[in-house]
Amino acid sequence: MSATSCLLSEEQFLCCICLDVFTDPVTIPCGHNFCKNCITQHWNVNSVQCPMCKKLFKTRPELPVNTFISEMAAEFRQSAGKKGSGDSEIQVAKPGEVPCDVCTGTKLKAVKSCLTCFASYCSVHLDPHMTADSLKRHWLTDPVENMEARMCTKHKKTLELFCKTDQTCVCSYCTVSEHVAHNITSLKDEYEEKKVELEQAEAEIQQMIQERQLKIQQIKRLKMHSKEDAEREIANGVRIFTILMQTAERGLNKLIERIEERQNMTEEQTNGLIKELEQEISVLMKRTAEVQQLLRTQDHLHLLQNFKSMNTALSTMNWTEVIFRPPSYEGTVMKAVTELEEMLSREKKQVLHEALLKRVQHYAVDVVLEADTANPWLVLSDDGKQVRCGEVRRDLPDNAKRFSLYATVLAQQCFSSGRFYYEVQVTGKTDWTLGVVKGSVNRKGIIPLSPVNGYWAVGLRNGNEYLTLASPVVSLSLNSRPQRVGVFVSYEEGLVSFYDIDAAVHLYSFTDCCFTGKLCPFFSPGLHHGGMNSAPLIISPVNHTD
Repeated sequence: MSATSCLLSEEQFLCCICLDVFTDPVTIPCGHNFCKNCITQHWNVNSVQCPMCKKLFKTRPELPVNTFISEMAAEFRQSAGKKGSGDSEIQVAKPGEVPCDVCTGTKLKAVKSCLTCFASYCSVHLDPHMTADSLKRHWLTDPVENMEARMCTKHKKTLELFCKTDQTCVCSYCTVSEHVAHNITSLKDEYEEKKVELEQAEAEIQQMIQERQLKIQQIKRLKMHSKEDAEREIANGVRIFTILMQTAERGLNKLIERIEERQNMTEEQTNGLIKELEQEISVLMKRTAEVQQLLRTQDHLHLLQNFKSMNTALSTMNWTEVIFRPPSYEGTVMKAVTELEEMLSREKKQVLHEALLKRVQHYAVDVVLEADTANPWLVLSDDGKQVRCGEVRRDLPDNAKRFSLYATVLAQQCFSSGRFYYEVQVTGKTDWTLGVVKGSVNRKGIIPLSPVNGYWAVGLRNGNEYLTLASPVVSLSLNSRPQRVGVFVSYEEGLVSFYDIDAAVHLYSFTDCCFTGKLCPFFSPGLHHGGMNSAPLIISPVNHTD
């Protein structure tokens, strides 16, 4: 803005009819200035007089443009940061913004809408609503578009009421005509009621969003676990097939060695027989030569003197009784294959169990017992890694977390997603129960320990009865007594599995479980039984190699 215009006040650039900055300013004979369109429309409906000084003109005067005022008004309109009444910044309405309904030239941005006048006003044209007593009672709101939609199309009155019966906005005339005897309330009351409903709907939507975001996280975790499992299974597959091929190779070498050993024995036997036969043939040929020589002699005395010795039977074997049967290899290969299959089956089972155990051990977590949950009969170690049943019931506060009836204690760590694994030493015990439980489980009442009631566990009773606490209870037939038990949980897959660590044997799995909320590892060392079951359950460190 020029220095000259800076010295002029804002009022000097406003038309007193439209209260806007001059657009095409004209000067009438009395010297007052107006927008050309404003004064023209004013005279079209009123007498030809000056709106300011009320001077009456006999004929409508010409309207010459005041170029000076025009240039100054244009410069003033374009100036950035120009302030109107109430220090509100005057801005030209941009696309998408509500324009002032009074501005006749460049439309300024509306700052308020009047629901009584059904018009929107910029900061300049809003002044009468701020100063005139009659206008102060009008209902102002933030700028809104389409003011016609706020008017009753039939009665041309403000939609200021709400018909609950027909669920529509109505005017005061509607209540005594089409909506007579209907349930009518004010827009404000209905607004507050609907606002509460929308807030509830928004809360429900936010809950749905959170549930879906949680589901996305679960799926991503499963995707990650699937990739890890695939990579680990490939490595395990290579290892297993390598071991099986090595086992098959050992079986083949054993078969070849067995056949070659039998063939060597056959060769030794045949060579021995051949040697004996050759020796007897040599002896017989010698006797034959001696007999032939004796037959050629003419000396009667010599023949008779040697006849007895030549006619004596030689000490030879009766070979007609000697029967040589070569070894039969029929069934040798099949027998070796059967032995190999048995060997491979045992090897495969062992390798698979070891591979499975290594896979779940990958998810080992550090578990520590939570003293506030322990039944008063239980005694915990200082490090929270051991629990046993004592001989005396301790005097402990009965807080909401504590198990009051069952000899049970939970871990400090609880899980609501992902996978986790831990191991417990059960050596020297005749009674124990291990597994996971819902964090919300009833800790005061007497309820069966089963998945229906939030327990997924296995246990030992009477020193030799292993069982799963399913519905109904299932007995486990084990070849050995577990000394360490591993517990693995996959939350998203609904899986709880138990393992005999030393034997690398899978004991039991609960599958297709539907987990909600937190899952907590739980431990029950069983009752003391006069010292027969005094050994503790010990949370053991997991030793595994990837």
